[in-house]
Amino acid sequence: MTKKEVLLEINHLKAYFPVKRKSMKEEKKVIKAVDDISIEIFRGETLGIVGESGSGKSTFGRTILKLVEPTSGEILYKGQPIQQLKGNKLQTYRNQMQMIFQDPFASLNPRMRIGAIIEEPMKLQLTLTKAQRKERVKELLQKVGLSEDAMQKFPHEFSGGQRQRIGIARALAIHPEFIIADEPVSALDVSVQSQVLNLMMDLQDEFHLTYLFISHDLSVVKHISDRVAVLYLGRVVEIGTKKELFANPLHPYTQALLSAIPVVNFDKPKQEIPLQGELPNPMNPPIGCVFHTRCPFVMERCHQERPVLQEKNKDQRVACLLYD
Repeated sequence: MTKKEVLLEINHLKAYFPVKRKSMKEEKKVIKAVDDISIEIFRGETLGIVGESGSGKSTFGRTILKLVEPTSGEILYKGQPIQQLKGNKLQTYRNQMQMIFQDPFASLNPRMRIGAIIEEPMKLQLTLTKAQRKERVKELLQKVGLSEDAMQKFPHEFSGGQRQRIGIARALAIHPEFIIADEPVSALDVSVQSQVLNLMMDLQDEFHLTYLFISHDLSVVKHISDRVAVLYLGRVVEIGTKKELFANPLHPYTQALLSAIPVVNFDKPKQEIPLQGELPNPMNPPIGCVFHTRCPFVMERCHQERPVLQEKNKDQRVACLLYD
């Protein structure tokens, strides 16, 4: 069996945001959006990131791109640390990585024509002539299923699904090898979601792309991902292959998320695992296991001990004291 190549290695990554104090006497507080994440992303795979709103999914993706500066931790790209990169070296790193945003309308300049939107990163990063850039714009539009006529139109003239296709074309403009897709289909109609997902999978095969796919929709993640990491309050509580995680979820939080997926087989009703309460305040996360305030299997030691990710089989790791 060929050993997988690690494209990105993330070690003990933290991203904390200071909260403005109302007075000098008030204690300093921080929001722990990403709290000690260690993970590997292999070349050519799609790693799905799931969790509730506020779990730190988007901040994690933006920290990898250095759109958000990490508080501490290490990010290795092809074995090279990127924390100290600045200027041209940082730009070269970012050229290899692009982002597809959640809102396809807000991410496109409404005053620019589509051709100019896709061409803009090429002007800044590629040494192409004007004719070559125009030809590449045509090629990219064709790849995402749009006609050449789209070049002269504005974003408001397209549907949500078409705008997201334009966003994908723009992300591919400067030949990246790693793409972070932040809820790329959540703003689209269900009928359009599968079209965009299938397009992304086809482009991944054609251009040998690696995806970090962020979503709260587990059915979407199941469709596109090779591996899945479950985030809760800025921490990874479980990670494994899609097959293992969906067939045999280990962490109570993963089990609750999967139980909430709607089913159409009424002959075999699925038992839903309700979660009590809301996501805790990231400024004051619970001591010990961060999930213990909502866990149906909470034990006394969960209030004091913080579980670490441990391997349960070669395809799955979990951070839960039930398996300690």
